[in-house]
Amino acid sequence: MDAVPQRAGRLSRAERERHILQEAISFFAERGFSGQTRELAKRIGVTQPLLYRYFPTKADLIERVYEEVYLSRWDPGWRDLITDRSINLRDRLIRFYTLYTEAIFTRDWMRIYMFSGLHGQPINERYIAHVEEHLLAPIVAEMRAEKSLPDMDALPMQPLELEIAWNAQSGIFYYGIRRYVYGIDVKTPLAEIIETNVAVMLEGAGAVARRLIDETGVD
Repeated sequence: MDAVPQRAGRLSRAERERHILQEAISFFAERGFSGQTRELAKRIGVTQPLLYRYFPTKADLIERVYEEVYLSRWDPGWRDLITDRSINLRDRLIRFYTLYTEAIFTRDWMRIYMFSGLHGQPINERYIAHVEEHLLAPIVAEMRAEKSLPDMDALPMQPLELEIAWNAQSGIFYYGIRRYVYGIDVKTPLAEIIETNVAVMLEGAGAVARRLIDETGVD
């Protein structure tokens, strides 16, 4: 016999808070951040005042959604993998993007990210800054090392170098947008998209970095 679902009224405080948070993630992924907490409360089957006992403002709720959907899925080991020079750089980047997309390519992650940008929420801005600092800057540093070019202490990362890294990141990211936001059945396997974008980044980065460094006169 199947277990009888536990009523919301019998949930512990921690369980109820978790339930509200999970429903909020699904709600914002479906409706965007223009969705009202009144609608969310009705969908959950609780009163709006009860919802506010756990999350005093909509901004508080959105902050918890950001922590749950984005920060909880972030793996500090990604940076360690990117900078592990005992492994070929191409293999490192392919492995990293394989792990990264496994973490972020979900309906909730992708749709909330897009709605955040459309509705002026700071989730995108904060997450992009985090990606640049902890993922893309190390990738640029490793691409320089691969080509025996000056390190970041000798010459800070140049804007165009960052753009090269973003181009590869965006090419892979767009697969997730097409699949989870647009609902398109992408025919090319994700593994091939990752390998191709990594190859393009590595082949173009060295030449551009060399030119930028030559222009600055740094040895």
